[in-house]
Amino acid sequence: MNDTQKQNIINRDHYKAALENGSLMMIPYCACGNMLNEDYFCETCNRRCHCFQVVCDTSATLDLVQKYIRESPQFAGFSAALVIAKQAV
Repeated sequence: MNDTQKQNIINRDHYKAALENGSLMMIPYCACGNMLNEDYFCETCNRRCHCFQVVCDTSATLDLVQKYIRESPQFAGFSAALVIAKQAV
């Protein structure tokens, strides 16, 4: 995935997914970058967000999310991608 594709994913409402102590944690974010509360309303954009993209931090997280997408009707409308943040040098 190139930098443009990564930026296009992050420029949409999305979840940032990570594994913490073996459990999947998904935090919703608005396309503007604000973390969302349980009501998915972004105070900055003044709109209700709709997260259907899952941005994973590791390949293990991506594998688990893809498994849920395949096997769980609750995840059927989601898509997932691996986006690793570049480290400052």
